[in-house]
Amino acid sequence: MLNLSLPKAIFRDVLSKIQEMMKKFVFAMIFLVPVVACAQDDLDVLLKNKDDGEKLINGYVDPFMKSVTLGLNQGWYNTAKAHKVAGIDLTFTASALTIPTSDLFYNVENLKLNNISIDESSPDYPKAPTIFGPDRSPVYEYDPDPAVAGDEEIFEGPGGLDLKGELGKNWMPVPMVTLGFGLPKGTDIKFRFAPTIDVGDDGSVKLFGFGVMHDIKQYIPGLKLLPFDLSAFVGYTKLSLDYKYTDGDIAGENQRGEFRMNATTIQGIISKKISVLTLYGGLGYNIAKSSLALKGTWDISEGDSDGDGDPIDDGEVNPLDLKFAASGPRATAGFRLKLAVFTIHADYTLQKYNALTVGFGINVR
Repeated sequence: MLNLSLPKAIFRDVLSKIQEMMKKFVFAMIFLVPVVACAQDDLDVLLKNKDDGEKLINGYVDPFMKSVTLGLNQGWYNTAKAHKVAGIDLTFTASALTIPTSDLFYNVENLKLNNISIDESSPDYPKAPTIFGPDRSPVYEYDPDPAVAGDEEIFEGPGGLDLKGELGKNWMPVPMVTLGFGLPKGTDIKFRFAPTIDVGDDGSVKLFGFGVMHDIKQYIPGLKLLPFDLSAFVGYTKLSLDYKYTDGDIAGENQRGEFRMNATTIQGIISKKISVLTLYGGLGYNIAKSSLALKGTWDISEGDSDGDGDPIDDGEVNPLDLKFAASGPRATAGFRLKLAVFTIHADYTLQKYNALTVGFGINVR
């Protein structure tokens, strides 16, 4: 009889790899808060010029927020065949989302800023790197009152993570762990869950996901006996990150950064098993929404203008709240090898940010 128990040493090693991948994934999001804040004086400039500041921060983080949210929709399945009742699988995946060259920079002059402009001495003038771009800091000029000469101020913005230099490719990695259970009537339920993970002293991340795959071939006359599997799938994943902003020079209370990512995918899945090889594909739609916010009270010098001539009082509350969306169609094709209870799979998804996903798992019944 085949022994299905996993040795403790292997199990601990799997958990260790999962934890390490999650920390690497979270690092990129943790990195956003201090980078978005720039230097303390620069953050003060952005908060006092809220319209300009939001446009600059949006241009910088937009491809990160959209690509990671789409990445949460990856790795849900590697076959259209549901488990038998009480069947189970545990699958670990890593997705690499391709970041196009056009998302490495954004044109600052196209933002129509009021009091901030990109200086001609900036390395990539008139463009600035996004978070995925090269590690070159753009140079900005802040003019609080264009009618008064000599009060201009020069400051630097953040450079990018330089994905190509660090990873060799413009890829954004997104790891994921999925647990599936077989129910009656050709139905699988799938879960993604991570307890609160502390990252450093000031950051914590939570993740939860739920999916359902159901055999629809059984309801279509004439298809029941054909040698392939056909299912419908819907999955939802939520990721939240909170980061306490404790090392700043701007006075205030309960200062923190908040990230919220909500990803839903609706798909039809088809697969064909040939011995130990399974070919599978999916066609559907992604609903990907996310937000980035600075919360709490941030004290700003009284009497300064927000760019429209209106004064900003001390104690600006929740000064930043940006929304992002990357919804759209998707198409997936891939293969899986199953050796005893172990599976290895890989697939490629065409969507707003194309994704290569590879994974391994344990699959019983």
